[in-house]
Amino acid sequence: MVSESPVLNKDAYHLNASALLDEITWFQNVLQARLEGYWGEASATDLVYSIPPPELSAGRSVYYEFVDFYKLTFSERLVLMLALLPHICPQALDVFFTRNQTKDRGSTEFGGLKGTAHSGFLPTGETALFLLAGNDLSKRFKAQQIFDTDHLFRVHNILWLASSPANEPIFSGQLLINDEYVDLFTSGTLRRPSFSMDFPAKRITTTLSWNDLVLERHTMEQLNDIKIWLEHGKTLMNEWGMKKQLKPGYKVLFHGPPGTGKTLTAGLFGKLAGVDVYRVDLSMVVSKYIGETEKNLEKVFVKAEHKNWILFFDEADALFGKRTAISDAHDKYANQEIAYLLQRLEDYNGLVILSSNMRSNVDEAFGRRLQSVIYFPVPKSHERLSLWQNAFSTKTTLSDDLDLSAIADKYEIAGGSIINVVQYASLMALHRGESVIRQPDVLEGIRKEFRKDGKTI
Repeated sequence: MVSESPVLNKDAYHLNASALLDEITWFQNVLQARLEGYWGEASATDLVYSIPPPELSAGRSVYYEFVDFYKLTFSERLVLMLALLPHICPQALDVFFTRNQTKDRGSTEFGGLKGTAHSGFLPTGETALFLLAGNDLSKRFKAQQIFDTDHLFRVHNILWLASSPANEPIFSGQLLINDEYVDLFTSGTLRRPSFSMDFPAKRITTTLSWNDLVLERHTMEQLNDIKIWLEHGKTLMNEWGMKKQLKPGYKVLFHGPPGTGKTLTAGLFGKLAGVDVYRVDLSMVVSKYIGETEKNLEKVFVKAEHKNWILFFDEADALFGKRTAISDAHDKYANQEIAYLLQRLEDYNGLVILSSNMRSNVDEAFGRRLQSVIYFPVPKSHERLSLWQNAFSTKTTLSDDLDLSAIADKYEIAGGSIINVVQYASLMALHRGESVIRQPDVLEGIRKEFRKDGKTI
């Protein structure tokens, strides 16, 4: 349950703050009861689970909607708030800095870390187990299950324990919460991730519509299969119960010359489905160092999970190219890398688009896992004419000697190149201080495009 839509209420921030304040008050009462039991007041030991959490009220806040959606238990709500407190109310954990008078140091049971810049208490797995179990060993063992890999917190990438230093206990790892949920619980929205080494993918959008996409009939028919999946895929998997028989998500290869509409089509699918499309920057993903490519790609998949994003891998042969014969250790690890990618692709439940100039460059093992392989050819003469006619600004006129039909018939170029020519000819018109598109400028623009491929006209 992750939404990128804001709470539709002008008092959203007030509602979120009010709900979280109630939850913080409850947390502090539980913590006080646990500490009283710890300090020797045995009567307080059993009070922890008798302190009821705030009741859920419909529409009160995104936080309560989240708790209600996942039907979080007492223990799960307590650990969620523990993970959230350093971000919203760090002083609530200062009590854990209390020194043990007998040992003249902090208490081992409390766990916790102190950050480099953050001067407050940073909870660890030990902190959570102390809250949930105190000194009761059997309760501790039961509470540990909240950090299992199949628990909803980890499955949905909500919170987890950081890796502990080498040879130190597992539960000494810091308790971490996904930054996206901090955003969600406080502002009611999810911030889109920024392009960086931590998220090597850029969001792509388009102002165009399906009417602007000019492709041959067979290609459009194949794209319609993806439209149908976007509309009915969830029904097929959930209501029809096909999860056991079918792999999650939809994987497709777009192949064909540059500029034939592959990237535009990816953007249009996002527009159609109302989801974000991210183009993975393979120059930041692929690494010559063993294991680094997997780590870089994992950052994208972890962010994308459960959001229905469309992932677009342009020039995918750099990542999904053919496996090599094993002649050295590097070849072995390269093939292991591809095996990892295959598994990660299969597990992703959204639409993944691989794009390549040549189908033959993509490893056959990936090809067998694709639901569609779609060719984007260079447009034919009548398709090029449509592209030419729709590309120029409505504020321009064409010179009398400019025959777009003849140009479309004579020069075989893709839609991306046509747009480049239109830009060049339009800028030349503006440079002359007029709005007339002239034939010499169009021909010069075409000449420039041909030169890029080492051709002449």
